[in-house]
Amino acid sequence: MADYVEECDVEGGNLSNCNSGSSSTSATVVLIQKFIAEVLGTYFVIFAGCGSVAVNKIYGLVTFPGICVTWGLIVMVMVYSVGHISGAHFNPAVTLTFAIFRHFPWAQVPMYVIAQVLGSVLASGTLALTFNVKLEHFFGTTPAGSDVQSLVLEIIISFLLMFVISGVSTDTRAIGELAGIAVGMTIMLNVFVAGPVSGASMNPARTLGPAIVMHNYKGIWVYIVGPVIGTIFGALCYNLIRFTDKPLREITSSKSFLKSISRK
Repeated sequence: MADYVEECDVEGGNLSNCNSGSSSTSATVVLIQKFIAEVLGTYFVIFAGCGSVAVNKIYGLVTFPGICVTWGLIVMVMVYSVGHISGAHFNPAVTLTFAIFRHFPWAQVPMYVIAQVLGSVLASGTLALTFNVKLEHFFGTTPAGSDVQSLVLEIIISFLLMFVISGVSTDTRAIGELAGIAVGMTIMLNVFVAGPVSGASMNPARTLGPAIVMHNYKGIWVYIVGPVIGTIFGALCYNLIRFTDKPLREITSSKSFLKSISRK
């Protein structure tokens, strides 16, 4: 990647620091690489995670703990595979939250969201065709109880996910090499807790793909609103406790509180 764009903040998604010798064509190539990485990463996350759900419903061999472990492992694997290219978001709520807290450029948010939803739809379509999935084998997420119950759970587990992501990916004191393990294990734990009730989506793209392919939109608003609220508050909470040598008076008196607690 360095052969295309020199002295650019590629990993952070910021192309504004490119030197004058970098052409617009080079920047476009980098964006295309990011787009493909997000499509492929999301595709395999959904293919493996939702695939384990489909296989368990059809054949009954994976078991619920197996599904939880599968989700954690596939996210961990893909973070290490393409994280250095696109940042490995795989989740519109995460992308939006990074942009809100100035860790990601707003201009690239639409591209990332399209890539993530596209990857999810393609993976869901692959599963539906490969396993000849019927309606009773739906591998998406729908509330097992009330919509409100699932909404609360989605907010809580998305909060925890983004809290961990903020710690391992935006704080320079964290051990970056362990980011994939930390995020993957967080997802696995969340699925253990919330899976039987809400399906433990934490990700609008994870819900939208199967819903679009299998035309099952029951409670879909829960999985769009819940993860977005949860991730925003998760990042906000981490930024509130992030270490800073600035006095509280200076932080809270700035023009923008979010700006003052963003990454130094």
